Amino acid sequence: MKPRRSNLSVPGHMTKMHGKANTSNADVIMLDLEDSVPLEEKNSARDQVIASLLDLDWTQKTVTVRINALDTPFAYRDLVEVAEKAGHIIDSIVIPKVNHPGDVYFADRLLSGIELANTARRPLGLELSIETAEGLMRAAEIIAASARGLSLVFGIADYSASIGARLVSISGHGEKEEELYPGHRWHFAISNMVMHAKAHGRLAIDAPYGNFKDTEGLRRSAVMACALGCDGKWAIHPSQVDTINEVFTPREEDVALAAKVLAASEQARKEGKGAVAVDGRMVDQATVRMATQLWEQARHLQLIKE
Repeated sequence: MKPRRSNLSVPGHMTKMHGKANTSNADVIMLDLEDSVPLEEKNSARDQVIASLLDLDWTQKTVTVRINALDTPFAYRDLVEVAEKAGHIIDSIVIPKVNHPGDVYFADRLLSGIELANTARRPLGLELSIETAEGLMRAAEIIAASARGLSLVFGIADYSASIGARLVSISGHGEKEEELYPGHRWHFAISNMVMHAKAHGRLAIDAPYGNFKDTEGLRRSAVMACALGCDGKWAIHPSQVDTINEVFTPREEDVALAAKVLAASEQARKEGKGAVAVDGRMVDQATVRMATQLWEQARHLQLIKE
């Protein structure tokens, strides 16, 4: 799977932004039909997104579309029209506010029918947003509900509302947290989501950081998400992309260490040894697996000369 370090959300009704996003450094471009689109423009935004998908060259990007929540009158048409008309272009559908595996079953079955009718070359993936206490409680069932599931995504603002957490910023997206709580307020929620995603071999993506002018706050937020096991983070402004990419890109010294661990592991295997020693320290198979994951990520990002 291609890297998903930075996931840039682009309002579906703002056509001029689509082309700019396409030329950005973001790993993933998410054309949004949900929160960023005014109610009166929902239907026209859908048409604009489909037109942009068909008119622009997206071959160098991973492209997704976030539909409206399944409990709205817009979602079923979003899913059908986007999948039918542009399913051959996009990589996945992002479903917001997933609270029950039934939401995933519904989307999976509907997409299967569309793909059968269109003789699709590959099935569309599903990215599932965990935005409520109910969704987090059922995260294990949600990610296991379909082979299409690619990732779990943390929705910080709606999750905060669902548990009645105090609002500390205008956007509700992660800034000024240190003024309220002496630690990482969302440590449990994100760790829980990451655990369920990784237990099923899927990705975990962190929520956006609301103040796009606060680069240091964004960096802190991204570093914490990366430390907890997230594979990437959403961005709400192109100016956030480079910082997010930097945080989620393996450092040169980390790649070198991974190479050393893998080389030692391979040598031990050839010699029939169970233990691996690197720089005078014993390394177990869990460390070898982490080194393998980091090496593969670096290879995807073309950080390794082969």
